Amino acid sequence: MGNTLGLAPMGALPRRSPRREEPLPNPGSFDELHRLCKDVFPAQMEGVKLVVNKVLSSHFQVAHTVHMSALGLPGYHLHAAYAGDWQLSATEMFPTVVGDMDSSGSLNAQVLLLLAERLRAKAVFQTQQAKFLTWQFDGEYRGDDYTATLTLGNPDLIGESVIMVAHFLQSLTHRLVLGGELVYHRRPGEEGAILTLAGKYSAVHWVATLNVGSGGAHASYYHKANEQVQVGVEFEANTRLQDTTFSFGYHLTLPQANMVFRGLVDSNWCVGAVLEKKMPPLPVTLALGAFLNHWRNRFHCGFSITVG
Repeated sequence: MGNTLGLAPMGALPRRSPRREEPLPNPGSFDELHRLCKDVFPAQMEGVKLVVNKVLSSHFQVAHTVHMSALGLPGYHLHAAYAGDWQLSATEMFPTVVGDMDSSGSLNAQVLLLLAERLRAKAVFQTQQAKFLTWQFDGEYRGDDYTATLTLGNPDLIGESVIMVAHFLQSLTHRLVLGGELVYHRRPGEEGAILTLAGKYSAVHWVATLNVGSGGAHASYYHKANEQVQVGVEFEANTRLQDTTFSFGYHLTLPQANMVFRGLVDSNWCVGAVLEKKMPPLPVTLALGAFLNHWRNRFHCGFSITVG
């Protein structure tokens, strides 16, 4: 007897394809684990600063900075940056060359290269007038769900001294990242290593990060309440210095007034705040900051104007 109801046989029913899980994201760099929390806190300001930014082309820009302070002599800095054509994201372009020179001739320079699709290299140089202070070389490999980095600091084959830093981060889930840092230093008569374990958990509106090792601990918590309010909490403990610091910071954005307000309070009885105000349609940003340390009875304030 035929299939009078018009039903398809069991073997002919369409099979539901198995659900494909999204691949785990890359965890990023080890140095950026606490970045969201640190961006909430205000930067220290002292004296008067004038910054003039000038974009010369789509690849090259310069900045002139004049700083006057009661704590030292007036200073001038020339900052130049070159960005190449290879753009991986909105903030990553290769090759990139960045240099900053002050009025005394001291130079800070960085060179970023993309050797392959997943392999990056960075070189950092720092001089004090005609003397080299720091030279550092980094190599970073970014896999689909992990990042491995190796850094050589001040390598000296003749003096048999070097600082080596190895980082590794692995995404276990879409929210959880685990990894570690190994710092090895060697110089005549001294040799040692420090191991630090790290973990980061990212939720929809908050991020918690923890670094624990023989040198101490560093914990941070970032929370985004809404588009205008962000808060951050930091805890740092150094076993060598026997010092512990607890800090609370907040970030308030007032888009209608073109203003950004940052503030902090820490366990060293220090309070501080920075107010930034943009002046459209002019390309000018004004910033006013003040910091007071009640324990040491120290107060300093700053004012800056940024053009461009």
